[in-house]
Amino acid sequence: MIPSLLRGSLRLRLLAGTLFWIAASILVAGWGLGGLFRQHVAAQFHAELRTHLDQLTAQLALDEQGRPQLTLPLSDPRLSRPYSGYYWQVDGVGDVAARGAAAAGLLRSRSLWDHVLAVPPDTPADGEIHEHWVVGPEGRMLGMVERSVRIDETADGKPRTFRLIAAADESLMSEPVRRFSGVLWAALGVLGAGLVIAALVQVFVGLAPLRALRSALGKVRSGETQRLEGDFPAEITPLIEEFNSVLAQNAEVVERARTHAGNLAHALKTPLSVLANAADGREHQGSELARLVADQIGVARTQVDYHLARAQAAASTRVPGARTALLPVVEGLVRTMRRIHAERRIELAVLPFPEALSFRGEAQDLQEMLGNLLDNACKWAVRRVELSAQASGATLTITIDDDGAGLAPEQRDRVMRRGVRADQQVPGSGLGLAIVDDLARLYGGRVELADSPLGGLRAVLTLPAVQ
Repeated sequence: MIPSLLRGSLRLRLLAGTLFWIAASILVAGWGLGGLFRQHVAAQFHAELRTHLDQLTAQLALDEQGRPQLTLPLSDPRLSRPYSGYYWQVDGVGDVAARGAAAAGLLRSRSLWDHVLAVPPDTPADGEIHEHWVVGPEGRMLGMVERSVRIDETADGKPRTFRLIAAADESLMSEPVRRFSGVLWAALGVLGAGLVIAALVQVFVGLAPLRALRSALGKVRSGETQRLEGDFPAEITPLIEEFNSVLAQNAEVVERARTHAGNLAHALKTPLSVLANAADGREHQGSELARLVADQIGVARTQVDYHLARAQAAASTRVPGARTALLPVVEGLVRTMRRIHAERRIELAVLPFPEALSFRGEAQDLQEMLGNLLDNACKWAVRRVELSAQASGATLTITIDDDGAGLAPEQRDRVMRRGVRADQQVPGSGLGLAIVDDLARLYGGRVELADSPLGGLRAVLTLPAVQ
């Protein structure tokens, strides 16, 4: 599911990659900095213990009875405060230790109070310093360092060996690390949040030209403009130029197709007219061949008109940016139909609709479709023809009603075919509705026939609208 989302969205792909590396960097930085600080605090902790141990070693001496004593107290005042967390202790080794329990804790810091440190039995060799963890007062864990010291200058001439210990509460090392880790992760969290916000801003700002490009493409599709226009970054400008070049080339191809279609119409109509005139002269003389030629010339003209109209419409539907206001086309066609059918005194009414309604296509195609439907309605109407229009989203619906005789449901599909006429007495080629249907389908629309509230036939033309 997630990989498919990433493949389908450039924004999600950029955000996922950026957030992954931000999270990885934050975690590595937190782990690394926390480890470095932990090592630094541990080094300071043991360095301070060694300082106490060195002072203890320097101040250790024997009195006249051969008992260990300190010539001067150690400098750190915490060693004199009970259970302060800093301690030292002197144990006897060798002949001193042979005396029993008294050898442990011969001398102790005041901070130990009445507690004696229980240290590991292994005694370090001369010159060595050992580090251990032991349990201290109140059950607290202590970190300790120790060394053995041998004193040769004694009253009885027998050398004495002592075990010197300096210890400190483990919390004195762990607590700073814990506080630092809390502050560190809080700071890294704030940094990470800032980086995430920066990444979001960067992605949305960086992809803003694509949203502008989408808007520009929408204007081309809706017919507001014939080319992509706007202020785009240098990285997108070549794409815009190439796309505008394709649009211009496409429009040129369509125009060329229309020109060729017009040339073909003129090229065919001239010889057809010559043949028709020749056949007409012979037809008056009763020539059966002349009548046959005249009929076939009429069929040829009908087919040429139909296929040329279809070819021109097919070419125009490929042109992006086509936009035609509905109201001017309707008004022009209504004026034309009133003149054509003036003798029949047909009342041609246009019901009010928004002036902003527009067809997403070429004006001549809209005129062709509405002209055929209006002409057909006027031919069959008794007194009144009504035209109404409305838009719903991307769909434009135009309805034309007449008060004529109408059509039975079984005849409606048949009259949509090429060359089929509902009544041979009414002039026409039988191509009007077929052309309307083909044009509407080329634009992704349709035309439907139904019963009209006026009593005749209703034609509903559905076409793409400009949103």
